[in-house]
Amino acid sequence: MDEGWYRLLSVLTGFMGFWQGPMAIFYRLTQDDTGTPMRAANYLGSPWCYIVAVAVAAVCTALLAVLDKGRKKALARDEPSADRSVSAR
Repeated sequence: MDEGWYRLLSVLTGFMGFWQGPMAIFYRLTQDDTGTPMRAANYLGSPWCYIVAVAVAAVCTALLAVLDKGRKKALARDEPSADRSVSAR
């Protein structure tokens, strides 16, 4: 994959992690939200919705770290190294 795919996946993961994690907790506390597709954790009962929202936020944060590491590797592959330019002459 090139850098563009990593960036797209990072944006989508961050967006879903934000809405399924902290925003689900915020809507549950402030508006007594009972769930929507964007805040699916709120379909669950009171103690479980908070646990699931925190778990989703943690998993998305870990996935963002993995995607960032992959993006950096993709950038390193695309850069011409000094050894290649010397040997090509």
